[in-house]
Amino acid sequence: MIASTLTSKGQITIPKAVRQSLHLHAGDRVAFVLHDNGEASMKPITRTVDDVFGMLHRKGMKTQSVEAMNKAIARQAKGKA
Repeated sequence: MIASTLTSKGQITIPKAVRQSLHLHAGDRVAFVLHDNGEASMKPITRTVDDVFGMLHRKGMKTQSVEAMNKAIARQAKGKA
């Protein structure tokens, strides 16, 4: 378990392992979700397309057509990854 301490002002530092796992950087926003069982979870607030443009590109990666991407999404949605 990864832990952090709450300050008297209600602030916490998000541990580095969590920031890396959620791909959080300075200035990013997060949302807290309260669950019925008394627990809470934190998730990054979705970025705009402009914010993430080009992040998935890797050198040597083959370009995929929109049609190929749509087919892959449809297969995944049907549970046929």
